[in-house]
Amino acid sequence: MKVYTQFYIDGAMVDSAGTDSLEIASASTEEPIGRIPLGTAADVHRAVLAARRALDGPWGHTLPTERAAWLERLSQALKARLPQVAETIAQEVGSPITMATNIQAALPVAITAAYAELAQTYTWEHEVGHSLVVREPYGVVGAITPWNYPLHQIMAKVAAALAAGCTVVLKPSEVAPLNAYLLVEACLEIGLPPGVLNIVHGTGPAVGEAIASHPDIDLVSFTGSVRAGRRVAALAADTIKKVTLELGGKSAFIVLDDAPLEKAIPAGVKNAMLNSGQTCSAWTRMLVPRARRDDVVAIASATLASLTIGDPLDPATRLGPLISAPQRQRVEGFIAKGREEGARVAIGGGRPAGFAKGHYVEPTIFVDVTSRMTVAQEEIFGPVIAVLTYDSEDEAVAIANDTVYGLAGGVWSADPARALSVARRVRAGQVDVNGGRFNPRAPFGGYKRSGVGREFGVFGLEEYLQVKAIAR
Repeated sequence: MKVYTQFYIDGAMVDSAGTDSLEIASASTEEPIGRIPLGTAADVHRAVLAARRALDGPWGHTLPTERAAWLERLSQALKARLPQVAETIAQEVGSPITMATNIQAALPVAITAAYAELAQTYTWEHEVGHSLVVREPYGVVGAITPWNYPLHQIMAKVAAALAAGCTVVLKPSEVAPLNAYLLVEACLEIGLPPGVLNIVHGTGPAVGEAIASHPDIDLVSFTGSVRAGRRVAALAADTIKKVTLELGGKSAFIVLDDAPLEKAIPAGVKNAMLNSGQTCSAWTRMLVPRARRDDVVAIASATLASLTIGDPLDPATRLGPLISAPQRQRVEGFIAKGREEGARVAIGGGRPAGFAKGHYVEPTIFVDVTSRMTVAQEEIFGPVIAVLTYDSEDEAVAIANDTVYGLAGGVWSADPARALSVARRVRAGQVDVNGGRFNPRAPFGGYKRSGVGREFGVFGLEEYLQVKAIAR
């Protein structure tokens, strides 16, 4: 059991101003695996002062090549800790160890390295007529990150902000906080300058709200629920600070009538089940031609049955538990609501046998779903797929766009040009065609209530830059 008693502020480990702590339990065994201190508004203020000093001091005058060098060092330090990161997140979140290694631990390394490269190649200023347009650091950044892809989401914000020349006050999720201490180890190892990154653990009401409302934070980047994002934006509005939000999703996977089901359906199911469905961009609505529904459900059910449920530390496991008891109760509530509203469970719908401990839920497929049902509208954040049917391509697009969300989606067709044409009509921030792979250099973010702003690549970097025009 890892017991931590301090925060990383101003380049050193320091005691909290508060006295409260929080025990962290394994998602699969429910046994304690760690303990962290819970911060206060006073801790946030101390971190902001350190970040401001660094911004006004040496870090604010670094060249992009210097910042790139620091990010490359940080990427290598994280890479050296890849096994520990993967094991920690497998225990905290319940992510299967293979997925935790290849995604939860490897993506933060890749993203940090990508921003190191971008810092060196980005065009930081250019001429517009008789004006010089200069891009400068936005300032002190408050970053509030979620639990489902904890270190990945941390580095998506931190690496971009540091590449831009900003300094950061970070609040990791208190639900999965232990991995952030491995980031602290990496920062201490490379000697990251004091105040550049500061980490305060704690709850949303105590630490998150202190960050969102602090008058000396210039920008808040938040990833989480719509409800919490709305609160962050409201608090930030008081001091007119910039806010970027990556919120929920209810992404549609459109299977066109010419799609090869034997390829498309397993790909769609595995996307929806990634991290046991605890993925904001998961394709949780499968839209299929009415005439092919039964074939789709048969293939989807067989795919689910082939995914081994088990201990996340077992390399054979493909589906782990949900992160917590409240999360499992939430998912089970949605399953009950689906049944109540007339949707039919084709497979799953309960708890898997043989798991006396852990927050496990059977992977579930609903059929006879209409677009107005709760399971077709609300983000469940669990291993649940809703199958909806359509009679025309236009109807499929209309159903795909019939939610308040617009984060992601997928389209599959035997004709790539047709799939691309449909993808253009889906109102979402990123749409995959015929199983296109995730691209960490492409922009990620949502339309509608899925958020404001973008992460990754040039678009993610520019969120952390102010634009100045100097007329000459």
